[in-house]
Amino acid sequence: MPRGQCRGQGWWHGKFRGCGYRITLGREAVLDVLSSCGGHLSAEDIFIKVHSKYPNVGFTTIYRTLDVLCGLGMVCKLDFGDGRARYELAEGPKGARHHHHLVCTGCNKVIDYTDFIDEEVDLLRQTEKGLEKKYNFKINDHVIQFYGLCDKCRKEGGKDAGF
Repeated sequence: MPRGQCRGQGWWHGKFRGCGYRITLGREAVLDVLSSCGGHLSAEDIFIKVHSKYPNVGFTTIYRTLDVLCGLGMVCKLDFGDGRARYELAEGPKGARHHHHLVCTGCNKVIDYTDFIDEEVDLLRQTEKGLEKKYNFKINDHVIQFYGLCDKCRKEGGKDAGF
C-alpha cells in the first residue's frame, strides 16, 4: 500500500497533528500493520512486517513509535505473561470496541471477547463505582485478562493455569 494510503488513516492523522507530532513513515507503517493485522503483535512481529515493506525503518524506530503511540493513547501495550509486550490499537476508524482477553497459559493463545455476560457488566460497574468513591479517582477505562487453558490445551492435558 503506498505511503499515505493506510486504511482508515483519517482517524489518526488529526490525532498526531493535534498533539504536535509529525506523521513519519515509521509511524504510518506501524499504524498500518496494527490496523491490517489486528492486535496482540509484539514489537518484533511489527518490525518484521514493517521492515519487509520499508527496509530503512529500523527496530529502534519501531520501539520509539510504539512508545509515542502508547503515550497518545492510540495503542495499548499488553502483558500476557509470556515475557513479550504485545500491542493493539486502542481505537480505530470506527472507534474502539472494548473487549477483554482470555489468555491460555498452555499455548499462549489470546482470545478477544466482547460478548460480556450481564453479571460481568454489573460487577464491573459496581467495582468501578466503589473504587472511584473509595479512592476519589475517576476511572476512564480498564483492561481485564483472564488466564487459564483453552479447550485444545485442556484436552491435551496442558499445564495447570496456576490458580
